Amino acid sequence: KAAASNSNILILGESGTGKEVVAKYIHQLSDRKDDNFIAVNCQVFSEGVLESELFGHEKGAFTGAIEKRIGRFEEANNGTLFLDEIGELSLNTQVKLLRVLESRILERIGSNKSISVDIRLISATNKTLAEEIKNGKFREDLFYRINTIAIEVPPLRERKEDIPILIEFFLKNAQKDI
Repeated sequence: KAAASNSNILILGESGTGKEVVAKYIHQLSDRKDDNFIAVNCQVFSEGVLESELFGHEKGAFTGAIEKRIGRFEEANNGTLFLDEIGELSLNTQVKLLRVLESRILERIGSNKSISVDIRLISATNKTLAEEIKNGKFREDLFYRINTIAIEVPPLRERKEDIPILIEFFLKNAQKDI
């Protein structure tokens, strides 16, 4: 049902539960399946680097910007952008993300040219965002923007009936590799 809509999706669950697998599956079932699925782990980039990754930059925008670079939003245009560990974003980056999600328009760092983007956002986190909002670490308005559809992925210990299916899957794939 989530794949058929164009709504933003928030996938919740512990680390290692397969949130990115769920995101890719949603993309593959969606009308956007023929366009890019771009994944970004928000936890691995510093704030400035993450903004450049997401929004792109112009040549000369900062030290080391030796050429123009399109960001992940542009790369995902007409497709799906998956932001893993969205709970790790700084408040400053959250504001910029919210603006793009509301307007579907971005500006590369160092540019004043507006660029329209048509993406479907799927986000994931292992944090309890309600608690992060209460602690002033996550914007409530961004939470409501990304949480149009919420999907919780329970850990394997809570879905033991999946273990035989997973074993069969891994055995089949292991035989192909031999």
